[in-house]
Amino acid sequence: METTVTYARPELLQVADTVARDKGIDRDEVLEAMEQAIQKAGRSKYGQEYDIRAEIDRKSGEIRLMRFREVVDTVENEPAQISLSAAQRLNAEAEIGDFITDPLPPIDFGRIAAQTAKQVIVQKVRDAERQRQYLEFKDRVGEIVNGLVKRVEYGNVVVDLGRAEAMLRRDELLPRESFRQGERVRAYIYDVRQEPRGPQIFLSRTHPQFMAKLFAQEVPEIYDGIIEIKAVARDPGSRAKIAVISRDSGIDPVGACVGMRGSRVQAVVGELQGEKIDIIPWSSDPATFVVNGLAPAEVTKVVMDEEQRRIEVVVPDEQLSLAIGRRGQNVRLASQLTGWDIDILTEAEESERRTEEFRTRSQLFIDALDIDDVIAHLLVTEGFSSLEEVAYVPIGDLAEIEGFDTEIATELQERARNALERRDREYETRYRELGVGDDLVAIEGLSPGMLVTLGENGIKTLDDFADLAGDELMEMLSASDKGGVKLEAEEANAMIMAARAHWFDDGDAEAAKPE
Repeated sequence: METTVTYARPELLQVADTVARDKGIDRDEVLEAMEQAIQKAGRSKYGQEYDIRAEIDRKSGEIRLMRFREVVDTVENEPAQISLSAAQRLNAEAEIGDFITDPLPPIDFGRIAAQTAKQVIVQKVRDAERQRQYLEFKDRVGEIVNGLVKRVEYGNVVVDLGRAEAMLRRDELLPRESFRQGERVRAYIYDVRQEPRGPQIFLSRTHPQFMAKLFAQEVPEIYDGIIEIKAVARDPGSRAKIAVISRDSGIDPVGACVGMRGSRVQAVVGELQGEKIDIIPWSSDPATFVVNGLAPAEVTKVVMDEEQRRIEVVVPDEQLSLAIGRRGQNVRLASQLTGWDIDILTEAEESERRTEEFRTRSQLFIDALDIDDVIAHLLVTEGFSSLEEVAYVPIGDLAEIEGFDTEIATELQERARNALERRDREYETRYRELGVGDDLVAIEGLSPGMLVTLGENGIKTLDDFADLAGDELMEMLSASDKGGVKLEAEEANAMIMAARAHWFDDGDAEAAKPE
């Protein structure tokens, strides 16, 4: 049986305990760092090619230093390997893959070896400390923390959080805000990343959720979940909007956030350097929510386009500047808050546009159907906006218009269909001139007007058409006044799949699906 040379160093355990306690890391991690340092010193003394390992007894502090040699068939690295026959002379039970250990005498740490050992220990302890910091803070993203300003570097603020350092970058500070060393700072943890130089904790005072968390600290009903903050939009340091909803019908969410004489909202405003905050009630109805979001401006009418997530808002003439806000701030924040694009018109602009649309549509019917302006105005007033609607609507719908009868309705439909035929013949001549191929004309569902639009956009062959995505086709046709009936996404995709079919000999339609 081998005798391992050991030497007791109980002070190592005391050092390990002290370092572990000061740095807040595990005692075993410190002792493992020490073992690696002793191994490194051993290899420096005996040769780097040797597999030298150290072990510190966790109870007595004894250090065991040993050389390991692996039992192999063919020795390729003599300092770290030993043949099976030689190993069995030392230990009869040795097998391939086992290790033969030779005890080594204690190392007399020289100045260089001691310095190397110290560097290894310091580095390992630092790595362990960083890992501890990362594990502690990675789950705290989304929290507000308080810290002290440690230093300011090029406008970026390094914050001491006690157990770690965090970075509050210049672009995450409120405008005109500055901190001096030693000042207290409150901020929101928006990211924690593991980087080569250690965990990086990033703070923000401009993040929308910083405001939401501040309200949660000031308003007990939010903390308790009775009131929920549904959305926040901020122009940091200037103005913000926050949408709230109450789960208890007896509690007013806006009043609770404002507080007695505005005490709660003022506490948040004070922390945010005087940022003005509009607190508005959230609504599941987009139109109502947008109207609320544009407060304090009043809205008289809204027109929604759900496909484009765009909403048109009409306001009284004198409310226009209030609705738009200084440098567009009010409408921009309302748009961020609601997630809808908002277009603002005055009542005068809307009336003028409505009059222009009425005149344009009336003129279309006067020119195409050879009718007087009275009949044209009646059609537009009843909601007719295209020749297709007049030509193909049930005859009874036309005959019901005041002043019309079946005879007039039939005549109008006849004229509308003739006008459409004339127009389609003109379109056919045009797309032929543009060089649109017969294979593209054969695609079912493409009207002559659509073919003209495609030709004008350089789409002239089946392959050109097959290269399009469904949304590209819809956008191209919707931007033109020649398309006639607008395509739905499903129809556009079906047409493109039909055009791609010739690419696939096996008829694999799945591969032809549009992006």
